[in-house]
Amino acid sequence: MHKMGSTFRKNFYRDWQLHVFMILPILYLAIFNYYPMFGAQIAFKNYIAARGIWGSPWVGFRHFITFFTSFQFNRVVGNTVILSLYEIIAGYPLPIIFALILNTVRNQRYKKTVQTVTYMPHFISTVVLVGMMTMFFSPVAGAYGFFNQLLGRGIPQPIMGLAGTFRHFFIWSGIWQSLGWSTIIYIAALSSVNPELHEAAEIDGASRWQRIIYIDFQAIMPTAAILLILRFGSIMSTTFDKALLMQTSLNLSTSEVIATYVYKVGLQAGGNFSFAAAVGLFNSVINCILLLTVNKAARKMSSGEIGLL
Repeated sequence: MHKMGSTFRKNFYRDWQLHVFMILPILYLAIFNYYPMFGAQIAFKNYIAARGIWGSPWVGFRHFITFFTSFQFNRVVGNTVILSLYEIIAGYPLPIIFALILNTVRNQRYKKTVQTVTYMPHFISTVVLVGMMTMFFSPVAGAYGFFNQLLGRGIPQPIMGLAGTFRHFFIWSGIWQSLGWSTIIYIAALSSVNPELHEAAEIDGASRWQRIIYIDFQAIMPTAAILLILRFGSIMSTTFDKALLMQTSLNLSTSEVIATYVYKVGLQAGGNFSFAAAVGLFNSVINCILLLTVNKAARKMSSGEIGLL
């Protein structure tokens, strides 16, 4: 024990500059990440602003029970999970495929042009994106309804605002916006592939398709697996602002997710911060359980080679 302490002090004095650099990140995490965790206790209290967090009375699991017994619980949780799974199934493979395709392009000017064009939608704000979709698919003639004018006829109702089309517009507009940006990490992983592997495989008679599958895809598989694990860790979270902006009275049955429900019931209606905190804590717990479960499954399936821990 004494020897370990002596070694630690020796290393500390030797690398004290590095420890000084760590002070600011540690303070940042302590102030903005760990200290706010004490505020999570309002989920078990009837928060009264005049009394503060510590002075508000305890109510136990009352807010959780209110949420679980709500007639909208099954709908909002179901909509949230369906949207998240839809996004994973439809949006997760596309950046991988797109990165593999771009990696095979030899014309660098064309490749950079495609990358730039596909990156650009990422910088469009959610408000602007929803406004663009509203204008394109509006049934109103004149300056609006680009696609209706393209078809040469008006559509009697706003197709983007219908319950049956909301999920498709929500997911595929997000895929269009993030596809190019999401490929960056895969392209970076592909850049580490040794060109000699492709040369050796080509000499051995491997086709381009075989080289993509057995060399390129294998190189990005650990990165893809980690991103998938992290995505499952946020399956109970859906983009709040986009869901709220696209929400109408016609698509409420499919667009009402946990985030919008909490905003309306917990904050907008009566400023029930404790209820909002309870639902947020419920989401965090479920996401944490899913993250650990998927991570454990990935490590077991890969014999410990892939995983976060």
